[in-house]
Amino acid sequence: MSLTAIRIHADTATVTVASRTAAITDWSARYFGPWWNAAAADDPGPGSLTGGGLVLADTDPGRVDDIAALVADLSPEETTYANARTLVGRADGITHAVQPDERIGYQANGRRLVIVGDALEPVAVAAARLARELVRGQLLADGWTVLHASAATRNGDAVLTLGDKGAGKTTAGLLLALGGWGLLANDRVFVRPEPDGRVRVLPWPSAAALGLGLLDATGLYDQVREKVLAGGQLHPTQHPTVTQALVDDRREPLWKDTGKELKPQFFPDQLGSWLGLTLATEARAAGLLFPAMSPDAVPALVENGRTLTDADVFDRTTEDRYPDIFDLTPTTATGTQALAQHLARLPRRSLLLSHDTKASAALLTTTAEEIITVR
Repeated sequence: MSLTAIRIHADTATVTVASRTAAITDWSARYFGPWWNAAAADDPGPGSLTGGGLVLADTDPGRVDDIAALVADLSPEETTYANARTLVGRADGITHAVQPDERIGYQANGRRLVIVGDALEPVAVAAARLARELVRGQLLADGWTVLHASAATRNGDAVLTLGDKGAGKTTAGLLLALGGWGLLANDRVFVRPEPDGRVRVLPWPSAAALGLGLLDATGLYDQVREKVLAGGQLHPTQHPTVTQALVDDRREPLWKDTGKELKPQFFPDQLGSWLGLTLATEARAAGLLFPAMSPDAVPALVENGRTLTDADVFDRTTEDRYPDIFDLTPTTATGTQALAQHLARLPRRSLLLSHDTKASAALLTTTAEEIITVR
């Protein structure tokens, strides 16, 4: 059976996802196409799959069993990767891993990864995730850094919104995008200082988590519900109670026992097709926003002296969802100190946001426009 292949380009990074099953490569095209240059490879034959990174992914239950048996013989370490229990063993420079509950097996030899599983959808999800990790490894080696930030753009200028979980990064990006700005990222961005003093910004493609309350407050809930009722499928990481809430027309936030909010999860392409947002693919940093969220507050600028900190940077030690079990990223960061110096020269504003989305949007728009005007 012939291979189908999708080639992904992000600045100097290149990754090919190949499979005997077109639905697996179609998944990566859908996931990366809106933000990175993902397109069908001109020649999907084996000879063309060289350079950059390579992910070979297919359904193959027998091979999952083989990898699981091999890992068991290697005295594996146990870790959590992508929220799943993962057993990892190494031999002869090759990393072998298995997620027993998900029935997915992995083998990694440098930038060449093989992924096999019982079912198509989990394999497609894993292939896209590892393709992104291969891109990240190449970009980090080329001097890029990953920041915990959302980014909205206008005329090539990006305003980066930084903060801890729950600070309002995603809300700020969404509100600016609804006001006509381009959405470059909703949770993470790649940034790199350039010799001319600019800081370039690239997107980090990911599913976007938007709470039911936020969708309702911004007037997006009804159109999302209509799509779901018509059979539209949101991202598979979404908890089934969220889908049911949309079907039942329930708009109040949903919470786990742990206190974490359960939210609708959108594919990157659904930000445009379902929500009507415009996605940006690159920009230069013009300034920084540091929001804090207080539900009943009056949105306003505040003075708190907030600046970029180590907690705003994702590296091998702070990555919480995707630890580098396949050794795809450099062991040492490059350019982080220079990046901090460049960003420190940019205008920055701290804001108090609230559940009054109209007032918060007005404050965000005024502040962001002022930043790109004075840059």
